Amino acid sequence: MSEPILSLRGISKSYGPLQVLRKVDLDVRAGEVVALLGENGAGKSTLSGIIAGSRPPSEGTMTWLGQPYAPATPREAIDKGLVLIHQELKLLPELSIAENVFIGRWPMKNGRIDRATMVSRAQEQLSRLNLRVPATRKVLGLSTAQQQLVEIAKALALDAKLLILDEPTAALGGAETDALFEQVRKLRAEGVGIIYISHRMEEIRRITDRIVVLRDGEHVADFADSATPVRTVVESMVGRSLERMFPTVPTPKDRTVLEVRGLTGVNGAFENASFAVAEGEILGIAGLVGAGRTELVRAIAGADPVSAGSILLDGRELELTSPADAIAEGIVMVPEDRKLQGVVVDHLIGENIIYSNLDKVGRNGWITASAVRAFADEAIRKFGVKGTARQPASSLSGGNQQKVVIAKWLARNPRVVILDEPTRGIDVGARSGIYEIIAGLAEKGVAVIVVSSDLEEVLGVSNRIVVLAQGKQAGILDRTEANDVSVMELATI
Repeated sequence: MSEPILSLRGISKSYGPLQVLRKVDLDVRAGEVVALLGENGAGKSTLSGIIAGSRPPSEGTMTWLGQPYAPATPREAIDKGLVLIHQELKLLPELSIAENVFIGRWPMKNGRIDRATMVSRAQEQLSRLNLRVPATRKVLGLSTAQQQLVEIAKALALDAKLLILDEPTAALGGAETDALFEQVRKLRAEGVGIIYISHRMEEIRRITDRIVVLRDGEHVADFADSATPVRTVVESMVGRSLERMFPTVPTPKDRTVLEVRGLTGVNGAFENASFAVAEGEILGIAGLVGAGRTELVRAIAGADPVSAGSILLDGRELELTSPADAIAEGIVMVPEDRKLQGVVVDHLIGENIIYSNLDKVGRNGWITASAVRAFADEAIRKFGVKGTARQPASSLSGGNQQKVVIAKWLARNPRVVILDEPTRGIDVGARSGIYEIIAGLAEKGVAVIVVSSDLEEVLGVSNRIVVLAQGKQAGILDRTEANDVSVMELATI
């Protein structure tokens, strides 16, 4: 085998008494795609940050191209050809796509920014990823999937020798994922090393050469073949036998809780959506990127206005002008973008949980620190958040931040729960916990709506599935008739 371009030996990282990495060794070779797997909190993001220069190790050494490597900043890592594409998007919305791609390293001509070259080179990278939007348009207004591709284009424009891709397809549909994988294969053929972090095991089998598993901050397994059985890999991640992924889906009651009649968005993202959700029913919403899934559930949650149609709760028509109206009626939504819409990352976990429950914590208008801690501690325990009430939300992994969002809303005991991409960025082992929560809500009679780009997920948890295609409701499938083929046939009408 060829010599590694990147070598890590004995890498450890501690934050005070909390040790998140313990003596991790890792090698990456040129033209190799290495999958880095582990549950949320296993240390994947911390290890990626050390490689990318955003945080120093407490112990251990690294070499890059045979030379000692210890970047003090991300800029030092980038200058050496190592680029991390974050799971959380870090684009500047008021700048153009081209400006985001080349920010901080503008192409210059005669002492001025060469905008023609900048736009041309950015457009070339967008074309490589099959993203058909002009590089001159603002990032503001792009879908999450489009923003993810812009982040990838930004890294490709750096001519990196090693890429760290952190959940790169979490917001992508099938066509965009295929385009990304084609680009990864080209980069691999060109000798670029890639560390690929994902919780989607089917992707790991498709695109990676080798699998490295972290658990509780330690390197616990190294599988030389990415075709290693999924069960074997997952059990090494969670440290226990995995009997099944999806729980038994409860049988819903006959009584209708939520009904949508002819709902149409003001911007044409969806039109004439009509369906009902029964007491204890889990209704999945499927469709390709751009089908209008998120826009539809945002309207139901009062976040977006509608031009036509009605929403009924327990047979009573609602007038929703804001999310606060929906929350007051018992309709809550866990949004797709947890960082922008779900948590205040610089605030404490406990604070994030009570922000949506101040009316439940306060007594006679007063909120005490002890009441906040007790309420937050119970939610943290109940939903398995790996953190404490006094810990900043920014210190949590993406998946645990998602659990905080779920915990704060379910603490309200709502009538209707909408989950938009509930397991985006959450590892395989932790997903089963989320699915158990969803099934548990249905058991209690809550009406649940689940939006997911993961077809296996929406098939696994739903009693029925509403399929959207280009903003229109293409059909509703019962669990007994829904499968990969039947859903995709409707989604591609």
